Amino acid sequence: MKPGNEHPLQSTYWEEFRSKRQPVSRVNGTLVVWTKVAYTPWSFGYVPMGPLPTSEDVEMLAVLGREKNAIGIRIEPNVKQPESLTPQFSVLNKSLRLGRNLFKKKTIILDLTKSEEDILKGMHPKGRYNIKVAEKHGVVVRSSQRGEDFEKFLDLMFGGTAKRQKIYAHGKNYHRQLWESLKNKMAHLFLAEYEGEIITADLIFKHGEGIYYAYGASALEHKEVMAPTLLLWEIAKWGKTQKCKFFDLWGAEDGKGFSRFKEQFGGEIVELVGSYDLPINSWLYTLFRVVEEIRWKILRIIK
Repeated sequence: MKPGNEHPLQSTYWEEFRSKRQPVSRVNGTLVVWTKVAYTPWSFGYVPMGPLPTSEDVEMLAVLGREKNAIGIRIEPNVKQPESLTPQFSVLNKSLRLGRNLFKKKTIILDLTKSEEDILKGMHPKGRYNIKVAEKHGVVVRSSQRGEDFEKFLDLMFGGTAKRQKIYAHGKNYHRQLWESLKNKMAHLFLAEYEGEIITADLIFKHGEGIYYAYGASALEHKEVMAPTLLLWEIAKWGKTQKCKFFDLWGAEDGKGFSRFKEQFGGEIVELVGSYDLPINSWLYTLFRVVEEIRWKILRIIK
């Protein structure tokens, strides 16, 4: 694997943050995060948003997995689905098994090399309309590094967005540690206020030539002022001032409300290759996948 530092989740900043919570390794420059399987001596590895592995990489990962007493290693490359199979892509199908996607397989990429006028022209008419609605209502957008503003972001996430979308979010302490580790480095907080109240907040990662929509949160009230649309538009404009070439809206799924929100910005829908598992202990891996599927079914029922 080439050094997998193109995506924020392969950056040294992300490695620094994750190493405070769990063991991490690098294989040919690509980050591997290890999670202990609760109540067992076993672990499971994860390669987040890295490059496509080669056959040599797979062999090195297998050796490392045995050293780490791992059940398996999940590999989720930040690589676009090819129109036809390539020799390197075939490594995934020959050596690995399909895994559960931790991130959505599709994403939406907004081209920031275009002028603001051209980006607006490429938007869905409803997107341009919503921006004007927010401006008419006097929604104000600002950035912040203040701890109290980040706490408001958490309140919005866990009191509004997580409940509304029924998402499975890390706890508040995870996000606080993330913020303390990554602020002033690659994490940037943006807020939208209406009548002096913060009603929408987005956490953005800036890395390499791009910005990434890591987390978004909004209040259950004041939907009519369309603050989320204006906020994301102002973030895109900020990205241009930072000389970034693209804005990865990070995650799309057909028919979902969060995807329709992102689609109004008119970016390119990109499908990634998906998630693949490298079993280290075959029978434990089979058991792990069965338990994993049962767990997610239960979570969907009780959420």
